[in-house]
Amino acid sequence: MSRPGVEAQAPGRPVQLTALYVPRVLCAFETTGAQVFDLTLAGGRVTSIRPSAEPARGLLISAPVEAHAHIDKNYTAIDTGGAQGDLFSAIARMEAHRAGWQAADIRQRMERALHEAWRFGTRALRTHLDWGRAAPPPSLPVLQDLREQWQGRIELQFVSLTPLDMFADDEAGAQIAREVRRAGGVLGAFVYRNPNLPAKLERVFELALRHELMLDFHVDEGLDVEAQGLHQIAQLTLAHGMQGRVVCGHACSLSAQPDAQAQATLALCARAGVHLVALPSTNLYLQGAWDRTPVQRGITRLREARAAGVGVSLATDNVQDAFYPYGGYDLIDAFALGTQAAHLAPALDWIDTITTQPAQALKLAWDGRLKEGCPADLLCLSARNEYELIGPRTRTRQVLRAGRLLQETHP
Repeated sequence: MSRPGVEAQAPGRPVQLTALYVPRVLCAFETTGAQVFDLTLAGGRVTSIRPSAEPARGLLISAPVEAHAHIDKNYTAIDTGGAQGDLFSAIARMEAHRAGWQAADIRQRMERALHEAWRFGTRALRTHLDWGRAAPPPSLPVLQDLREQWQGRIELQFVSLTPLDMFADDEAGAQIAREVRRAGGVLGAFVYRNPNLPAKLERVFELALRHELMLDFHVDEGLDVEAQGLHQIAQLTLAHGMQGRVVCGHACSLSAQPDAQAQATLALCARAGVHLVALPSTNLYLQGAWDRTPVQRGITRLREARAAGVGVSLATDNVQDAFYPYGGYDLIDAFALGTQAAHLAPALDWIDTITTQPAQALKLAWDGRLKEGCPADLLCLSARNEYELIGPRTRTRQVLRAGRLLQETHP
């Protein structure tokens, strides 16, 4: 198996990347019809990109971005088991386990997740923190400490994951928003067929505006066709002028709704600039029946969303907990599962769902598009084309940060 095309790594000398296929969705430069390129890296930047005279030796993408994870509760499946039932049985298992959480245990889980994500090439990660009371959870100070320690390696963001009904209590909702603002986070809520849904969502938007916070929702994480959270959020985003500041994860119910209804919601999301994140591993595991092979997959309508002009990402979600008792923090795995489950083809046309699309949704300084002068935070894969992308060649890769080779992984 040939290695990716990193030619040299002499201290203080430019690094040469030779004969790498660059997906066209990542190209912010004039390709003149070429697909395979030689690159030079110096001073932490890409300094030149030229068409290569050689056939592809590997595939180059910008370092992936994790738009939706849960590093506070990962690696707990050994205690909780996998919820072989539905979302709410998983929630119940995690609530029971959370009662015994200690800061040292949370830190160990978070550090394990970050080291694994780093090893596989992730440059930024947004995690949701379970936040079931007005006061901050014990995971928050751990997250803040790790965010400082990991600065310059993984850009770490957090979202408060709070049951929407808590925002019916004005004082509790205000305290959560204040604490999220103080800690530099994103305000979030779990939304699924709540009573008095419009008024509770309105309260979340009011708090976000008052405290100058972005929003990130778990929404419609089920297959009930009556779930209207995504539609309501898009309407409120427009009403409050928050276009481009709202992210919604899951939206499984969209896949079960009639085509006309789903298309109307997606058109509204496009107008509102609502970004949609699909979580294939958890949704395939929890949505549908456990008493037989499920017919409904639970994956939201990614192809229709993109066609409507909605920004879309794929992300990891749960790792080895009650919601999904398997997996790890390799975003290529999430991408591979998503492309197969949702029939996303050609596959390389969707590689932006783990690179540029989440970078834009998370408001990162670099959008992940490749051009001369962009950061040299890159992932070189041994896969030479989209047909090798989902397979053993992808397991061999080289991680570059600021133009330095940091990590090489093998199958």
